[in-house]
Amino acid sequence: MRIVIRQSVPHGTVQIPASKSIAHRYLIAAAFSAGHTVIHGLPDNADIRATLDCLRKMGARILLCGETAKVDGIRIGDIPDGIAVDCHESGTTLRLLLPFAMVSGKRITFKGAERLFARPLSVYEDICRAQEMLWQKRADSVTVGGMLHADTFRFPGNISSQFVSGLLLALPHLGAESTVLLTSAVESASYIGLTLAALNRFGYRVKADGIQSYRIPGGQTGCGAGDLTVPTDQSAAAFFGAMQTLGGEVRLAHFCDDGMQGDRVWKSYIEQLCAENCVLSVADCPDLAPVLMVVAALHHGCTLLDTARLRFKESDRGAVMAQELEKCGVWVVAEENSIDVSGGALHAPAVPICAHNDHRIAMSLAVLLCRTGGVIDGAECVAKSMPEFWQMLRALEVDLHTERDSEA
Repeated sequence: MRIVIRQSVPHGTVQIPASKSIAHRYLIAAAFSAGHTVIHGLPDNADIRATLDCLRKMGARILLCGETAKVDGIRIGDIPDGIAVDCHESGTTLRLLLPFAMVSGKRITFKGAERLFARPLSVYEDICRAQEMLWQKRADSVTVGGMLHADTFRFPGNISSQFVSGLLLALPHLGAESTVLLTSAVESASYIGLTLAALNRFGYRVKADGIQSYRIPGGQTGCGAGDLTVPTDQSAAAFFGAMQTLGGEVRLAHFCDDGMQGDRVWKSYIEQLCAENCVLSVADCPDLAPVLMVVAALHHGCTLLDTARLRFKESDRGAVMAQELEKCGVWVVAEENSIDVSGGALHAPAVPICAHNDHRIAMSLAVLLCRTGGVIDGAECVAKSMPEFWQMLRALEVDLHTERDSEA
């Protein structure tokens, strides 16, 4: 889908959807905990639908009523043997559910887009091979089989915090205590915090010694968490916070800050970018990098540090943002673990902007095009996290239309 945006100053009120990261964790913990849980405010996007589909295929009983999910948990042993589940393009779904297959003793195949399986899975592969479990990886799938045994699991903390979260969610279901030891500095530690908070809500005990060592007692079954409400998605809010810098008044309605999401720094980071050329670390908030690059381009420029992991997202985000911002006259230098962005001199792109099938690229560059005008190709990729995004921009009186609109 191609979106045409004319120069606009967004203004008005929008309601940001609930946190995708927290919703994944609530759904997964509820699905494998004894008892009943009702999750309110569930966001509707492609990634959450992937998790719902996989959990149902694994045997979980989930009734969806609008934005509310009613979940009756099952035992790990009740997961069917020999099933195949489709994660589509959701890395969170794949990385959080793979360990449940590993502790179930069943043979399970996870399918999805080839880009999904080009992203790192080495931590789980190394664990499976060390315990002589089945690990069979293809371009668009991975199959695991055999029973994971309690152990001390050591791996670097700077690959993806989702490996830590996946193990913390699944290891309580083993028969004995396990330990997770991270052998390097931890990035995106706040996401591990979200996992620990979710586990606590479902009655699981994990003993954290700082952010690099976790002891997980075995033999836990958890319990239904009753009624839960998913708080506002801070990474989604950042796009609309960036629009607040374009001269209009953009208000965020019913904003619920749980105080735990690492991406909640978007407000202070954007304030700094509007004031001066500054240096910011995205070690704990890598998903903010594309929109921060846009705000820097609109104002004084910046240097982002701790950007190495951007290569392993839905796209190589540092490289593709450099490529697309160049079309608008913005100079970007993307190094191994840092990105420099120039600010100020902008012009409308002479050729369409490409979203690179990456929702955060599309939404970030839409903010920029409100200033310059322009065209985005592949705009449908926002469905991964915020399918209502283009309608939200229309509600803010951004002048945009699709090619189908113009043809009509």
